[in-house]
Amino acid sequence: MALKPIDLEFFNRPDKNVHECIVAASRRARQVNEEIKIEFNQRVEMITVKTEGEGEENDINPDQLKISLEFEKRTKPTDIALTELITDQLTWRYREKEEVPVIPEEEPTPDEPEEA
Repeated sequence: MALKPIDLEFFNRPDKNVHECIVAASRRARQVNEEIKIEFNQRVEMITVKTEGEGEENDINPDQLKISLEFEKRTKPTDIALTELITDQLTWRYREKEEVPVIPEEEPTPDEPEEA
């Protein structure tokens, strides 16, 4: 598979932070990868599994092989994420900090005198 050059000037713009872009693209690539895994598993589950008595253990299921080859030819998740980032289709936002309720401290009770 051929390598695609990336215009690094995109990351040098004053409105872009290189580190934020890298984190956003990597998280998007993970999301795309998870979507592909789910789709692959769903399609493989639809294939009828041969019972043990029908054939040898070394038989290759041609339907499963066809699906695997189809998924190998797809664009990689990293390429998808970088393309979305460069074409400004990928946006991100910061998590809102959750406000932790402040528990007021209890007033100390006066010490009771000790009995002798």
